[in-house]
Amino acid sequence: MKALFTTLIYQPIFNIFVGFYWLIPDMGVVILLVTILSKILLYPLTTKSIKAQRSLTELQPKLEELKKQYKDDQTKMAAETMKLYREHKINPLSSCLPILIQLPIFIALYWVLESVLKSGQFDLLYPFIKNPGTIKTVTFGFLDLHQPSIVMAVLAGAAQYWQARSMINKKSPTSVKAPGEENNMSAMMNKQMLYFMPAMTVIVGWQLSAGLTLYWFFSTVLTALQQEYILRRSTSSGKLDKVIEGKIVS
Repeated sequence: MKALFTTLIYQPIFNIFVGFYWLIPDMGVVILLVTILSKILLYPLTTKSIKAQRSLTELQPKLEELKKQYKDDQTKMAAETMKLYREHKINPLSSCLPILIQLPIFIALYWVLESVLKSGQFDLLYPFIKNPGTIKTVTFGFLDLHQPSIVMAVLAGAAQYWQARSMINKKSPTSVKAPGEENNMSAMMNKQMLYFMPAMTVIVGWQLSAGLTLYWFFSTVLTALQQEYILRRSTSSGKLDKVIEGKIVS
């Protein structure tokens, strides 16, 4: 399994990093280019995930009604919940798919940055990729990608907060309630998205090398921009595409 992971994921990402660095000898710029490339490749899946998250957010009031109505019958509540998903043609698992796909990529990036920035080993280079010999760990003239950076951790957390705030604010007019009418579960989920995840990003990011938190920051910002674009386009068209078994249907 490890050999398969190395051959299919780690080694290609490693060579992309080194190849970009040979063309542009600034690791911060290289991380940005790799982030953009990964976002382009994952664009269709990320789009499906954003639309599914939006649909689930709008469905929360009805889900809360089912929980209250069948609070003493968990089996009936589960059945009615799945029926509601089918009626609205929503697949709740589709919002998690991009995260599951990006997880091994994120792990590979962590190992690549550790290898490139710390050990300087280039034994896995393809024959057509030139060995740069050494990698400069300082980027933008001041940021050492080899060391943890509280500044980058805070910036990554702030980007996470912006992305969460954007998703919560982009509600359709039909799903907006008066302040006192918002259900408790929805409010709790919103608070977790707004505060818990950004706080965890800062705490975890503070322990990682600045190279990885820089990637985290770039990735979150690009995802937030994609989210803004998709939700604005959906709002202007007056509807969201529906999600059926992980597929987007107009």
